[in-house]
Amino acid sequence: MSDTLSDTLALTQQLIALPSVTPHDHGCQRLIAERLAPCGFQADYLNFEDVENLWLRRGTEGPVFCFAGHTDVVPTGPLTAWDSPPFQPDIRDGLLYGRGAADMKGSIAAFVVAAENFVREYPQHQGSIALLITSDEEGPSKYGTVKVVETLEARQEKITWCLVGEPSSSQQLGDIIKNGRRGSLNAKLTVQGKQGHVAYPQLADNPIHRVAPALAELAAEVWDHGNAFFPPTSFQISNLNAGTGANNVIPGSLEALINFRFSTELTEEEIKQRTTTILNKYVKNYSLEWSLSGQPFLTARGKLVAATVKAIQEILNIETELSTSGGTSDGRFIAPTGAEVLELGPCNASIHQINEYVNINDLSKLTRIYQRILEHLLL
Repeated sequence: MSDTLSDTLALTQQLIALPSVTPHDHGCQRLIAERLAPCGFQADYLNFEDVENLWLRRGTEGPVFCFAGHTDVVPTGPLTAWDSPPFQPDIRDGLLYGRGAADMKGSIAAFVVAAENFVREYPQHQGSIALLITSDEEGPSKYGTVKVVETLEARQEKITWCLVGEPSSSQQLGDIIKNGRRGSLNAKLTVQGKQGHVAYPQLADNPIHRVAPALAELAAEVWDHGNAFFPPTSFQISNLNAGTGANNVIPGSLEALINFRFSTELTEEEIKQRTTTILNKYVKNYSLEWSLSGQPFLTARGKLVAATVKAIQEILNIETELSTSGGTSDGRFIAPTGAEVLELGPCNASIHQINEYVNINDLSKLTRIYQRILEHLLL
């Protein structure tokens, strides 16, 4: 077993063994900080509310290359459904099992070992290397990366390039890197009617009947056609609730939760306007509570994309695909500062699932790719 593989694997196992279910870090960040301290990384713990955040930096000059990630993991689900305890890392058939193995403690371990190896070989490198680690990515994301970025901006600490370790790969390591993400806009739609007996509909006002054609039109609407970087905007109804549970009572109100994943072809305000225009055709007595999870962002081909594509080609001998598919990530908080942002991590087939795993050989390869990116940008 190579030193790089054994180092990254051992650190991944250490991190998995710490049950850091969101928003708890459970000692992961302190382990990372203590590990990198001998390499000259200065630790700044930036905690807000019940969320722990870590900003590690080596160097005081620009450009600043930042690895970004999260130590929090999603809940395990039923423990009896796991083939091995989720917080006891277990290797079977070349795979490392445990909660967070792929999302994203494996990436964090690869960050750390890549940084160690790079600093050891090139102690006089250009610029600065940083790590931005939060325990609030799998949760509401209110006191994590977004707050750290606000702090850095207030201190006029600018990130030049940011690599987020989200599990971006699909069929094999490095086949896809995310150079952007769609925006995510949520709304709670409440429609008021009048409760009554189903035998006397003329004395009631059924909110389900009122809003059904509006929801159908919203679902059928072509919001845009996407562009060269983004798929078309999508609309989904994720929850629909009405009624008392009785089959002879017309409900007095209805609540629907809806979500838009939108491209750079649309703005938040355009979506809101078009939604209310459609609703107004069918419904009068309603309210909408909007919440924005994140704006779309895109990193065009530049130094970070070029360095990452080249590193993957050199280490894995494959061509990678740029993509903006999938959900949101903390990259949405970093990109607006002007940083170039990419996501590159292990395969995502098992994330958030029972028996989450990462290929142990991929941990070594990912570490080497991360180090090669540093070499391309900071030498």
